[in-house]
Amino acid sequence: MTLRRTKIVATLGPASSTPERIEALIKAGMNVARLNFSHGTHDEHRARAQLVRDIAAQQGTHVALLGDLQGPKIRIARFKDGKIHLNVGDKFRLSTSHPLDEGNQDVVGIDYPQLVSDCRAGDELLLDDGRIVLQVDSITADEAQCTVTAGGALSNHKGINRRGGGLSAAALTDKDRADIVLAAELQMEYVAVSFPRDAKDMDQARALLTDAGSHAWLVAKIERAEAVADEAALDGLIDASDSVMVARGDLGVEIGDAELVGIQKIIIARARRKNKTVITATQMMESMISSPLPTRAEVSDVANAALDYTDAVMLSGETAAGDFPVETVAAMDRICRGAEKNPTNQLSGHRLHMEFDRCDETIALAAMYAANHFPAVTAVITLTDSGYTPLIMSRIRSHLPIYALSPHAQTLGRVALMRGVQSIAFNPAEVPATEVNQHAVNKLLELGHVKPGDWVVLTKGDVYNSRGGTNSMKLLHVGEQLV
Repeated sequence: MTLRRTKIVATLGPASSTPERIEALIKAGMNVARLNFSHGTHDEHRARAQLVRDIAAQQGTHVALLGDLQGPKIRIARFKDGKIHLNVGDKFRLSTSHPLDEGNQDVVGIDYPQLVSDCRAGDELLLDDGRIVLQVDSITADEAQCTVTAGGALSNHKGINRRGGGLSAAALTDKDRADIVLAAELQMEYVAVSFPRDAKDMDQARALLTDAGSHAWLVAKIERAEAVADEAALDGLIDASDSVMVARGDLGVEIGDAELVGIQKIIIARARRKNKTVITATQMMESMISSPLPTRAEVSDVANAALDYTDAVMLSGETAAGDFPVETVAAMDRICRGAEKNPTNQLSGHRLHMEFDRCDETIALAAMYAANHFPAVTAVITLTDSGYTPLIMSRIRSHLPIYALSPHAQTLGRVALMRGVQSIAFNPAEVPATEVNQHAVNKLLELGHVKPGDWVVLTKGDVYNSRGGTNSMKLLHVGEQLV
Protein backbone atom coordinates (compact mmCIF):
# COMPACT_ATOMS: atom_id res chain seq x y z
CA MET A 1 0.00 0.00 0.00
CA THR A 2 1.20 3.53 -0.81
CA LEU A 3 2.54 5.31 2.24
CA ARG A 4 0.27 8.04 3.57
CA ARG A 5 2.08 11.40 3.74
CA THR A 6 -0.24 13.34 6.06
CA LYS A 7 0.32 12.19 9.64
CA ILE A 8 -2.40 11.48 12.20
CA VAL A 9 -2.25 12.65 15.83
CA ALA A 10 -4.69 10.79 18.10
CA THR A 11 -5.44 11.77 21.69
CA LEU A 12 -5.42 8.95 24.23
CA GLY A 13 -8.03 8.85 26.97
CA PRO A 14 -10.57 6.56 28.64
CA ALA A 15 -11.75 5.19 25.28
CA SER A 16 -8.26 4.41 24.01
CA SER A 17 -5.96 3.33 26.81
CA THR A 18 -6.09 -0.47 26.76
CA PRO A 19 -3.29 -2.41 25.04
CA GLU A 20 -5.78 -3.79 22.53
CA ARG A 21 -7.15 -0.36 21.64
CA ILE A 22 -3.71 1.28 21.32
CA GLU A 23 -2.54 -1.57 19.09
CA ALA A 24 -5.63 -1.10 16.90
CA LEU A 25 -5.06 2.67 16.71
CA ILE A 26 -1.46 2.18 15.55
CA LYS A 27 -2.54 -0.35 12.94
CA ALA A 28 -5.28 2.02 11.76
CA GLY A 29 -2.73 4.79 11.19
CA MET A 30 -1.90 6.71 14.39
CA ASN A 31 1.54 8.31 13.99
CA VAL A 32 1.58 10.49 17.11
CA ALA A 33 -0.08 9.77 20.47
CA ARG A 34 -1.21 12.93 22.25
CA LEU A 35 -1.33 12.88 26.04
CA ASN A 36 -3.60 15.71 27.15
CA PHE A 37 -2.30 16.98 30.48
CA SER A 38 -5.60 18.79 31.09
CA HIS A 39 -6.99 15.40 32.08
CA GLY A 40 -5.64 12.39 33.95
CA THR A 41 -2.95 11.79 36.55
CA HIS A 42 0.79 11.48 36.04
CA ASP A 43 0.58 7.75 36.65
CA GLU A 44 -2.12 7.40 33.99
CA HIS A 45 0.05 9.26 31.50
CA ARG A 46 3.06 7.11 32.40
CA ALA A 47 1.07 3.96 31.77
CA ARG A 48 -0.26 5.19 28.42
CA ALA A 49 3.18 6.34 27.28
CA GLN A 50 4.73 2.99 28.14
CA LEU A 51 1.99 1.12 26.28
CA VAL A 52 2.57 3.22 23.18
CA ARG A 53 6.32 2.62 23.32
CA ASP A 54 5.97 -1.13 23.89
CA ILE A 55 3.25 -1.77 21.29
CA ALA A 56 4.92 0.39 18.62
CA ALA A 57 8.15 -1.54 19.15
CA GLN A 58 6.29 -4.85 18.83
CA GLN A 59 4.85 -3.65 15.52
CA GLY A 60 8.22 -2.44 14.25
CA THR A 61 7.12 1.17 13.94
CA HIS A 62 7.74 4.49 15.66
CA VAL A 63 4.97 6.54 17.25
CA ALA A 64 5.84 9.95 18.68
CA LEU A 65 4.55 11.12 22.07
CA LEU A 66 3.14 14.64 22.29
CA GLY A 67 2.53 16.06 25.75
CA ASP A 68 -0.07 18.85 25.61
CA LEU A 69 0.17 21.32 28.51
CA GLN A 70 -3.09 22.57 29.97
CA GLY A 71 -2.05 26.21 30.12
CA PRO A 72 -4.09 29.01 31.71
CA LYS A 73 -7.53 27.93 30.59
CA ILE A 74 -9.87 30.43 32.24
CA ARG A 75 -13.00 28.73 33.49
CA ILE A 76 -16.11 29.33 35.49
CA ALA A 77 -16.39 27.40 38.78
CA ARG A 78 -19.23 25.04 39.75
CA PHE A 79 -23.00 25.29 40.03
CA LYS A 80 -24.79 24.18 43.16
CA ASP A 81 -27.20 22.05 41.12
CA GLY A 82 -24.77 20.96 38.38
CA LYS A 83 -25.94 23.23 35.57
CA ILE A 84 -28.28 26.06 34.64
CA HIS A 85 -30.00 27.28 31.49
CA LEU A 86 -29.49 30.86 30.32
CA ASN A 87 -31.96 32.62 28.03
CA VAL A 88 -31.33 35.60 25.78
CA GLY A 89 -31.85 38.77 27.80
CA ASP A 90 -31.07 37.18 31.18
CA LYS A 91 -28.76 39.04 33.53
CA PHE A 92 -25.77 36.99 34.69
CA ARG A 93 -22.71 37.79 36.80
CA LEU A 94 -19.17 36.39 36.83
CA SER A 95 -17.75 36.90 40.29
CA THR A 96 -14.32 36.56 41.85
CA SER A 97 -15.79 36.61 45.37
CA HIS A 98 -18.77 34.24 45.01
CA PRO A 99 -18.18 30.75 46.55
CA LEU A 100 -16.68 28.47 43.90
CA ASP A 101 -19.20 25.65 44.40
CA GLU A 102 -22.33 27.80 44.83
CA GLY A 103 -23.13 28.95 41.29
CA ASN A 104 -26.81 29.63 40.52
CA GLN A 105 -29.09 31.17 37.91
CA ASP A 106 -27.77 34.66 38.64
CA VAL A 107 -24.05 34.30 39.37
CA VAL A 108 -21.09 31.90 39.16
CA GLY A 109 -17.64 32.10 40.65
CA ILE A 110 -14.47 32.31 38.55
CA ASP A 111 -10.96 31.30 39.55
CA TYR A 112 -9.23 34.06 37.55
CA PRO A 113 -9.39 37.37 39.45
CA GLN A 114 -7.79 39.32 36.60
CA LEU A 115 -10.90 38.78 34.44
CA VAL A 116 -12.51 41.77 36.08
CA SER A 117 -9.57 44.07 35.43
CA ASP A 118 -9.10 42.73 31.88
CA CYS A 119 -12.69 43.47 30.80
CA ARG A 120 -14.56 46.64 29.94
CA ALA A 121 -18.23 47.45 29.42
CA GLY A 122 -19.18 46.46 25.88
CA ASP A 123 -16.87 43.44 25.73
CA GLU A 124 -18.21 40.08 24.60
CA LEU A 125 -17.39 37.05 26.76
CA LEU A 126 -17.80 33.62 25.20
CA LEU A 127 -18.38 30.56 27.37
CA ASP A 128 -18.21 26.86 26.47
CA ASP A 129 -16.35 27.37 23.16
CA GLY A 130 -18.69 30.18 22.14
CA ARG A 131 -21.99 28.38 22.75
CA ILE A 132 -22.94 30.99 25.38
CA VAL A 133 -22.30 34.70 24.69
CA LEU A 134 -22.41 37.40 27.37
CA GLN A 135 -22.31 41.16 26.76
CA VAL A 136 -20.50 42.96 29.60
CA ASP A 137 -22.73 45.75 30.94
CA SER A 138 -20.53 46.97 33.76
CA ILE A 139 -17.52 46.09 35.90
CA THR A 140 -17.28 46.32 39.70
CA ALA A 141 -14.37 45.51 41.97
CA ASP A 142 -15.20 41.80 41.94
CA GLU A 143 -17.76 41.17 39.18
CA ALA A 144 -18.44 41.37 35.49
CA GLN A 145 -22.16 42.13 35.21
CA CYS A 146 -23.50 40.83 31.90
CA THR A 147 -26.52 40.30 29.65
CA VAL A 148 -26.97 37.01 27.80
CA THR A 149 -27.00 37.50 24.01
CA ALA A 150 -26.75 33.81 23.06
CA GLY A 151 -28.20 31.33 25.54
CA GLY A 152 -28.21 27.66 26.33
CA ALA A 153 -27.25 25.13 28.97
CA LEU A 154 -24.19 26.01 31.07
CA SER A 155 -22.47 23.49 33.33
CA ASN A 156 -19.42 23.35 35.58
CA HIS A 157 -15.89 24.40 34.59
CA LYS A 158 -16.69 25.72 31.11
CA GLY A 159 -14.02 27.92 29.54
CA ILE A 160 -14.18 31.69 29.12
CA ASN A 161 -12.79 33.67 26.18
CA ARG A 162 -13.03 37.34 25.32
CA ARG A 163 -13.90 38.22 21.73
CA GLY A 164 -10.70 39.63 20.23
CA GLY A 165 -8.52 38.16 22.97
CA GLY A 166 -6.64 40.22 25.50
CA LEU A 167 -6.99 38.20 28.70
CA SER A 168 -3.67 38.53 30.51
CA ALA A 169 -3.14 35.07 32.02
CA ALA A 170 0.45 33.84 31.87
CA ALA A 171 1.01 30.95 29.44
CA LEU A 172 2.69 28.61 31.94
CA THR A 173 1.13 27.61 35.27
CA ASP A 174 2.57 25.67 38.20
CA LYS A 175 0.79 22.58 36.85
CA ASP A 176 2.47 23.08 33.49
CA ARG A 177 5.87 23.23 35.16
CA ALA A 178 5.23 19.89 36.86
CA ASP A 179 3.97 18.40 33.59
CA ILE A 180 7.12 19.55 31.78
CA VAL A 181 9.15 17.50 34.25
CA LEU A 182 6.91 14.51 33.47
CA ALA A 183 7.40 15.04 29.72
CA ALA A 184 11.16 14.97 30.26
CA GLU A 185 10.90 11.80 32.31
CA LEU A 186 8.89 10.10 29.56
CA GLN A 187 11.33 11.32 26.87
CA MET A 188 8.51 12.78 24.85
CA GLU A 189 9.35 13.91 21.34
CA TYR A 190 7.02 16.96 21.45
CA VAL A 191 5.58 19.26 24.11
CA ALA A 192 2.74 21.65 23.17
CA VAL A 193 2.36 25.00 24.93
CA SER A 194 -1.24 26.18 25.31
CA PHE A 195 -2.26 29.82 24.89
CA PRO A 196 1.20 31.33 24.22
CA ARG A 197 1.05 35.04 23.49
CA ASP A 198 4.48 35.61 22.04
CA ALA A 199 8.02 34.27 21.65
CA LYS A 200 8.82 34.95 25.32
CA ASP A 201 6.29 32.34 26.42
CA MET A 202 7.93 29.76 24.15
CA ASP A 203 11.41 30.74 25.32
CA GLN A 204 10.33 30.21 28.92
CA ALA A 205 8.92 26.76 28.11
CA ARG A 206 12.12 25.83 26.27
CA ALA A 207 14.25 26.86 29.25
CA LEU A 208 12.11 24.74 31.57
CA LEU A 209 12.40 21.75 29.23
CA THR A 210 16.17 22.16 29.02
CA ASP A 211 16.47 22.39 32.79
CA ALA A 212 14.47 19.17 33.06
CA GLY A 213 16.89 17.43 30.70
CA SER A 214 14.44 17.14 27.80
CA HIS A 215 15.27 17.36 24.09
CA ALA A 216 11.61 17.57 23.08
CA TRP A 217 10.64 19.87 20.24
CA LEU A 218 8.22 22.65 21.19
CA VAL A 219 4.78 23.08 19.63
CA ALA A 220 3.14 26.51 19.85
CA LYS A 221 -0.64 26.18 19.95
CA ILE A 222 -2.03 29.14 18.03
CA GLU A 223 -5.25 29.84 19.91
CA ARG A 224 -5.15 33.46 21.10
CA ALA A 225 -6.31 36.36 18.97
CA GLU A 226 -3.10 38.21 19.87
CA ALA A 227 -1.06 35.48 18.18
CA VAL A 228 -2.62 36.24 14.79
CA ALA A 229 -3.19 39.95 15.23
CA ASP A 230 -0.53 40.77 12.64
CA GLU A 231 2.33 39.18 10.68
CA ALA A 232 4.96 40.11 13.25
CA ALA A 233 3.08 38.46 16.12
CA LEU A 234 2.49 35.24 14.20
CA ASP A 235 6.03 35.09 12.80
CA GLY A 236 7.54 35.69 16.24
CA LEU A 237 5.62 32.78 17.70
CA ILE A 238 6.49 30.46 14.79
CA ASP A 239 10.17 31.42 14.88
CA ALA A 240 10.39 30.63 18.60
CA SER A 241 8.90 27.15 18.10
CA ASP A 242 9.79 23.89 16.39
CA SER A 243 6.20 23.22 15.37
CA VAL A 244 2.84 24.95 15.51
CA MET A 245 -0.72 23.76 16.01
CA VAL A 246 -3.75 25.45 14.50
CA ALA A 247 -5.87 25.06 17.65
CA ARG A 248 -9.20 26.00 16.12
CA GLY A 249 -11.38 25.76 19.22
CA ASP A 250 -10.31 28.75 21.29
CA LEU A 251 -8.88 30.55 18.24
CA GLY A 252 -12.21 30.36 16.45
CA VAL A 253 -14.00 31.66 19.52
CA GLU A 254 -11.65 34.63 19.88
CA ILE A 255 -11.41 35.73 16.23
CA GLY A 256 -14.78 34.46 14.99
CA ASP A 257 -15.63 31.53 12.73
CA ALA A 258 -15.71 33.70 9.60
CA GLU A 259 -12.00 34.49 9.92
CA LEU A 260 -10.85 31.03 10.97
CA VAL A 261 -10.43 29.22 7.64
CA GLY A 262 -8.32 31.98 6.12
CA ILE A 263 -6.14 32.18 9.22
CA GLN A 264 -5.69 28.40 9.19
CA LYS A 265 -4.34 28.54 5.64
CA ILE A 266 -2.01 31.42 6.51
CA ILE A 267 -0.60 29.58 9.55
CA ILE A 268 0.04 26.39 7.57
CA ALA A 269 1.76 28.26 4.74
CA ARG A 270 3.90 30.46 7.00
CA ALA A 271 4.94 27.57 9.25
CA ARG A 272 6.06 25.50 6.27
CA ARG A 273 7.90 28.45 4.75
CA LYS A 274 9.78 28.83 8.02
CA ASN A 275 10.69 25.11 8.08
CA LYS A 276 8.37 24.21 10.96
CA THR A 277 5.96 21.30 11.17
CA VAL A 278 2.28 22.17 11.52
CA ILE A 279 -0.68 20.31 13.04
CA THR A 280 -4.29 21.14 12.19
CA ALA A 281 -6.56 20.38 15.14
CA THR A 282 -9.99 20.57 16.79
CA GLN A 283 -13.33 19.02 15.82
CA MET A 284 -12.01 17.53 12.58
CA MET A 285 -14.18 14.41 12.94
CA GLU A 286 -16.38 15.54 15.83
CA SER A 287 -19.49 13.66 14.73
CA MET A 288 -17.58 10.38 14.99
CA ILE A 289 -17.61 10.66 18.77
CA SER A 290 -21.02 9.02 18.45
CA SER A 291 -21.24 7.97 14.78
CA PRO A 292 -19.26 5.32 12.87
CA LEU A 293 -19.08 7.52 9.76
CA PRO A 294 -17.94 11.14 9.25
CA THR A 295 -20.09 13.87 7.73
CA ARG A 296 -19.31 15.17 4.25
CA ALA A 297 -18.25 18.48 5.83
CA GLU A 298 -15.72 16.66 8.03
CA VAL A 299 -14.37 14.76 5.04
CA SER A 300 -13.90 18.08 3.25
CA ASP A 301 -12.25 19.67 6.30
CA VAL A 302 -9.66 16.92 6.69
CA ALA A 303 -9.01 16.71 2.94
CA ASN A 304 -8.52 20.46 2.61
CA ALA A 305 -5.98 20.49 5.44
CA ALA A 306 -4.10 17.68 3.65
CA LEU A 307 -4.26 19.58 0.36
CA ASP A 308 -2.86 22.67 2.13
CA TYR A 309 0.06 20.40 3.09
CA THR A 310 -0.38 20.36 6.83
CA ASP A 311 2.03 17.87 8.38
CA ALA A 312 -0.63 16.30 10.56
CA VAL A 313 -4.32 16.30 11.34
CA MET A 314 -5.36 15.78 14.96
CA LEU A 315 -8.15 13.96 16.78
CA SER A 316 -9.14 14.93 20.32
CA GLY A 317 -12.38 13.75 21.91
CA GLU A 318 -13.00 11.48 18.92
CA THR A 319 -10.30 9.06 20.10
CA ALA A 320 -10.00 10.03 23.77
CA ALA A 321 -13.63 9.54 24.73
CA GLY A 322 -15.61 8.63 21.60
CA ASP A 323 -17.46 5.44 20.77
CA PHE A 324 -15.48 4.77 17.57
CA PRO A 325 -11.81 5.72 18.12
CA VAL A 326 -10.29 3.13 15.77
CA GLU A 327 -12.89 3.72 13.07
CA THR A 328 -12.18 7.46 13.27
CA VAL A 329 -8.44 7.00 12.69
CA ALA A 330 -9.17 4.61 9.82
CA ALA A 331 -11.56 7.14 8.25
CA MET A 332 -9.01 9.93 8.59
CA ASP A 333 -6.37 7.68 7.01
CA ARG A 334 -8.69 7.00 4.07
CA ILE A 335 -9.54 10.68 3.56
CA CYS A 336 -5.89 11.79 3.64
CA ARG A 337 -4.90 9.14 1.10
CA GLY A 338 -7.66 10.32 -1.20
CA ALA A 339 -6.59 13.96 -0.94
CA GLU A 340 -2.96 13.06 -1.58
CA LYS A 341 -3.84 11.68 -5.02
CA ASN A 342 -4.47 15.25 -6.17
CA PRO A 343 -1.71 16.38 -8.59
CA THR A 344 -1.15 19.62 -6.65
CA ASN A 345 0.55 17.53 -3.98
CA GLN A 346 3.43 16.91 -6.38
CA LEU A 347 4.15 20.52 -7.42
CA SER A 348 6.35 22.67 -5.20
CA GLY A 349 7.75 26.17 -5.41
CA HIS A 350 9.06 26.12 -1.83
CA ARG A 351 11.95 28.59 -1.45
CA LEU A 352 12.62 28.31 -5.19
CA HIS A 353 13.87 31.91 -5.45
CA MET A 354 15.42 32.21 -1.98
CA GLU A 355 18.92 31.80 -0.63
CA PHE A 356 19.65 29.00 1.84
CA ASP A 357 21.22 29.49 5.27
CA ARG A 358 22.88 26.15 6.05
CA CYS A 359 24.82 23.39 4.37
CA ASP A 360 22.40 20.63 5.45
CA GLU A 361 19.44 22.74 4.32
CA THR A 362 21.05 23.19 0.90
CA ILE A 363 21.65 19.46 0.51
CA ALA A 364 18.12 18.61 1.68
CA LEU A 365 16.44 20.97 -0.79
CA ALA A 366 18.76 19.96 -3.64
CA ALA A 367 17.99 16.29 -2.96
CA MET A 368 14.25 16.85 -3.23
CA TYR A 369 14.61 18.92 -6.37
CA ALA A 370 16.70 16.16 -7.97
CA ALA A 371 14.31 13.44 -6.83
CA ASN A 372 11.21 15.25 -8.12
CA HIS A 373 12.80 15.86 -11.52
CA PHE A 374 14.29 12.40 -12.17
CA PRO A 375 11.32 10.09 -12.80
CA ALA A 376 13.34 6.91 -12.14
CA VAL A 377 13.78 7.87 -8.45
CA THR A 378 11.39 5.94 -6.18
CA ALA A 379 12.61 7.03 -2.72
CA VAL A 380 14.71 9.53 -0.80
CA ILE A 381 16.99 8.23 1.97
CA THR A 382 18.49 10.52 4.58
CA LEU A 383 20.87 9.50 7.36
CA THR A 384 20.03 11.89 10.16
CA ASP A 385 21.14 12.59 13.70
CA SER A 386 18.60 15.20 14.84
CA GLY A 387 15.87 14.92 12.21
CA TYR A 388 16.57 18.36 10.73
CA THR A 389 17.42 17.17 7.21
CA PRO A 390 14.18 15.18 6.74
CA LEU A 391 12.29 18.14 8.23
CA ILE A 392 13.61 20.40 5.47
CA MET A 393 12.98 17.72 2.84
CA SER A 394 9.38 17.37 3.98
CA ARG A 395 8.71 21.07 3.26
CA ILE A 396 8.89 20.23 -0.47
CA ARG A 397 5.75 18.92 -2.15
CA SER A 398 6.50 15.47 -3.54
CA HIS A 399 4.91 12.09 -4.13
CA LEU A 400 8.14 10.33 -3.09
CA PRO A 401 8.57 8.73 0.34
CA ILE A 402 11.37 10.10 2.52
CA TYR A 403 13.07 7.48 4.70
CA ALA A 404 14.84 8.88 7.76
CA LEU A 405 17.52 6.47 9.02
CA SER A 406 18.84 7.16 12.51
CA PRO A 407 20.24 5.27 15.50
CA HIS A 408 18.44 7.58 17.95
CA ALA A 409 15.04 6.54 19.29
CA GLN A 410 13.92 10.10 19.96
CA THR A 411 14.84 11.20 16.43
CA LEU A 412 12.95 8.25 14.97
CA GLY A 413 9.90 9.27 16.99
CA ARG A 414 10.34 12.95 16.19
CA VAL A 415 10.19 12.46 12.41
CA ALA A 416 6.93 10.52 12.81
CA LEU A 417 5.17 13.92 12.80
CA MET A 418 6.83 15.12 9.57
CA ARG A 419 4.81 14.92 6.39
CA GLY A 420 5.90 12.13 4.07
CA VAL A 421 8.74 10.93 6.34
CA GLN A 422 9.08 7.32 7.54
CA SER A 423 11.38 6.22 10.39
CA ILE A 424 13.88 3.37 10.07
CA ALA A 425 16.35 2.39 12.80
CA PHE A 426 19.86 2.30 11.35
CA ASN A 427 23.26 2.96 12.92
CA PRO A 428 25.94 3.89 10.34
CA ALA A 429 28.64 3.64 13.01
CA GLU A 430 28.14 -0.14 13.08
CA VAL A 431 29.38 -0.67 9.50
CA PRO A 432 32.58 0.37 7.70
CA ALA A 433 32.37 3.91 6.33
CA THR A 434 32.82 2.67 2.76
CA GLU A 435 29.79 0.37 3.09
CA VAL A 436 27.28 2.76 4.64
CA ASN A 437 25.48 3.51 1.36
CA GLN A 438 25.19 -0.19 0.53
CA HIS A 439 23.85 -1.09 3.96
CA ALA A 440 21.35 1.78 3.94
CA VAL A 441 19.94 0.74 0.56
CA ASN A 442 19.94 -2.92 1.62
CA LYS A 443 17.85 -1.96 4.65
CA LEU A 444 15.15 -0.55 2.36
CA LEU A 445 15.40 -3.61 0.11
CA GLU A 446 14.84 -5.91 3.10
CA LEU A 447 11.75 -3.92 4.11
CA GLY A 448 10.36 -3.98 0.59
CA HIS A 449 10.45 -0.19 0.14
CA VAL A 450 12.64 -0.36 -2.99
CA LYS A 451 13.49 -3.02 -5.56
CA PRO A 452 16.45 -3.74 -7.86
CA GLY A 453 16.54 -1.32 -10.77
CA ASP A 454 15.11 1.62 -8.78
CA TRP A 455 17.04 4.84 -8.32
CA VAL A 456 17.24 6.49 -4.91
CA VAL A 457 18.63 9.78 -3.64
CA LEU A 458 20.71 9.42 -0.47
CA THR A 459 22.02 12.19 1.79
CA LYS A 460 24.43 11.89 4.71
CA GLY A 461 27.28 13.62 6.50
CA ASP A 462 30.96 12.80 6.50
CA VAL A 463 30.87 12.72 10.30
CA TYR A 464 28.09 10.82 12.10
CA ASN A 465 26.51 11.87 15.40
CA SER A 466 27.08 15.49 14.40
CA ARG A 467 24.07 17.78 14.26
CA GLY A 468 23.89 19.80 11.07
CA GLY A 469 26.53 17.61 9.44
CA THR A 470 24.67 16.53 6.28
CA ASN A 471 26.95 17.64 3.44
CA SER A 472 26.62 15.12 0.61
CA MET A 473 24.05 13.71 -1.80
CA LYS A 474 24.26 10.74 -4.14
CA LEU A 475 22.06 9.18 -6.78
CA LEU A 476 22.25 5.42 -6.34
CA HIS A 477 21.06 2.59 -8.58
CA VAL A 478 19.53 -0.17 -6.45
CA GLY A 479 21.05 -3.56 -7.19
CA GLU A 480 24.48 -2.30 -8.20
CA GLN A 481 27.56 -2.42 -6.00
CA LEU A 482 27.45 0.87 -4.14
CA VAL A 483 30.15 3.05 -2.57
